Amino acid sequence: MTAPVLEKPVTEPSAPLVEESPARPAVTPARRRFLQGAWVVSLLAALVLGFVGYLFTLSHVQERHYQSSAYKTFKDQLARAVAPTGSADDGDPVALLDIPAIGLHQTVVVEGTTGRDLMRGPGHRRDTALPGQGGVAVVFGRGATFGAPFAELSKLRVGDRIEATTGQGKYTYTVNVYGDGDHPITDPARNRLVLVTGDSDWIPGSTVMIGARLEGDPDQNPGGRPVTVAYDKALAADKGALATLQLWSLGLLGAVVGALLLARYWRPSAVYLSLAPVVGALIWAVYENAAALLPNLY
Repeated sequence: MTAPVLEKPVTEPSAPLVEESPARPAVTPARRRFLQGAWVVSLLAALVLGFVGYLFTLSHVQERHYQSSAYKTFKDQLARAVAPTGSADDGDPVALLDIPAIGLHQTVVVEGTTGRDLMRGPGHRRDTALPGQGGVAVVFGRGATFGAPFAELSKLRVGDRIEATTGQGKYTYTVNVYGDGDHPITDPARNRLVLVTGDSDWIPGSTVMIGARLEGDPDQNPGGRPVTVAYDKALAADKGALATLQLWSLGLLGAVVGALLLARYWRPSAVYLSLAPVVGALIWAVYENAAALLPNLY
């Protein structure tokens, strides 16, 4: 007899263990609205912080760039004896200003005192005499943004010298009197210079004025200067920039929306890199027009 053969029990192959990933919780409509709102708030906060950065850093670079270009232009005009001595176009260089006591050297003074004019440097009020001419010459300057050329104006003391160069020559003024928005300068001297800036390095509420008398005889004042407009006054905002700001803002919004839509169909990194210069230029234009709505002496 042969021994019975014990058959091994047949076992089915065990299925490989697969870890089930936990199901992602569904995004509720309330959560989706919260995330969208947080994204919008973050974007607005970034734009506001960017505007602050523009005012206190990039605006200075912008002003220095214009000053460098305007200085070369004006020195060439002086050399060819064609520098303006009467009325000039807004933003054109009309004088050079030196105030050693506050570290101001060969600063270009432009024609006009609107917010946009003062983005380029100190501005000559269009209805007054040019420095060195008979009469009162008035020059505005910013105290915090766009180079802040008059940030240290209140540190001037009686006896400090101010030198101005125009197409008619070089002139020296001596500081002799102070004033402000509530107490305007009163000086019987006919030929003098008045420098004006804001009373604060934050949003100014009034003005600081420095008066100086011309040393020696003045040159001829051709007169016939245009009258001022509302935007020329101290602490005035350029309300005309509001419409332009709205247009640039719409352009920026359109560029951002366009980039997001294109990123759905093409490689996102390529889309963002291609449109970054466009968006950057639009943001700059928005910031510049928004700055024009601030007080012109800021």
